[in-house]
Amino acid sequence: MSFPPAAGHTHMTISTDEATFTDQLQRHHRELHLHCYRMLGSFHDCEDAVQETFLRAWRSRSTFAGRSSLRAWLYKIATNACLDALDKRPRVPVSGEVSWLEPYPDELLEELASPSQDEPDATVVDRETIELAFLTAMQHVAPLPRAVLILRDVLNCSAAETAELLETTVASVNSALQRARAGMREHLPERRLDWAPGTDATAAERELIERYVDRCERADARGVAELLHEDLRFSMPPQPGVWQGRDRCVQEWVSGGYGSDAFGAMRCVVTRANRQPAVACYVRRPGDDGYAPLALDVLRIQDGAVAEIITFGEEVFPAFGLPPSI
Repeated sequence: MSFPPAAGHTHMTISTDEATFTDQLQRHHRELHLHCYRMLGSFHDCEDAVQETFLRAWRSRSTFAGRSSLRAWLYKIATNACLDALDKRPRVPVSGEVSWLEPYPDELLEELASPSQDEPDATVVDRETIELAFLTAMQHVAPLPRAVLILRDVLNCSAAETAELLETTVASVNSALQRARAGMREHLPERRLDWAPGTDATAAERELIERYVDRCERADARGVAELLHEDLRFSMPPQPGVWQGRDRCVQEWVSGGYGSDAFGAMRCVVTRANRQPAVACYVRRPGDDGYAPLALDVLRIQDGAVAEIITFGEEVFPAFGLPPSI
């Protein structure tokens, strides 16, 4: 991705009329939202960052001289807004856990999936750079190298473009990129070190999800276990703790009441988050009339089995347009 001036315009001006100016900015809302999400790792925090970006853009509109594209100018403001937010409220993973991590609905990614002349490149929403494993690893990288990594490796900006956006030197950008890549290698799952082009779910993956849903709804713990990788990783941000290993994870679920009469009955709705399959789980406790939201499981599939489950609470359901009950 590069930031040339809009087609047919060597220099671009922005409106001094607030309504028109807002309309110009809103065209870039979704891509900036995703950019801030990569920087911050939190779906809710990135909306605040975008609003701060638009506010700063309005206040400094007189400084935009059209030497670069409006998009480049907005990315510069958004990146600095995120860096300032991270400086004011530093977030450091504890024991490898990113407690503030939140999923991103695929439905919103689809708004960016068909780029045109005036829209971002397809690389913006490549599966390998939006998966939760990638986002988790990125949150272990210090803020400035993280920004460099996103601009260089995700958005495909040149070193010179990145240096201009961050108001630094090319040498500093190259140094920060080396540190960021080293940090990513340390924290990415081994199979993600060589990113493969993202594609839609295969027929085998869809069939695996169907079996997963069926066995979850039947509260068949042994049946669910058959679909899990023996090295399954399970976490529930923002709750502390990461469970490793299929047998241990299943035992934890059973010990927590899964499959018992007291737990209740389950129904599932399949969706997608971060270019990964996700299952929204609803539960009907004894005596209840309907099924209430329980959790959203985002799955990572590897070698034909579920290799990782990251479970999020019911608070993420509205962002996915999931019903409040079924």
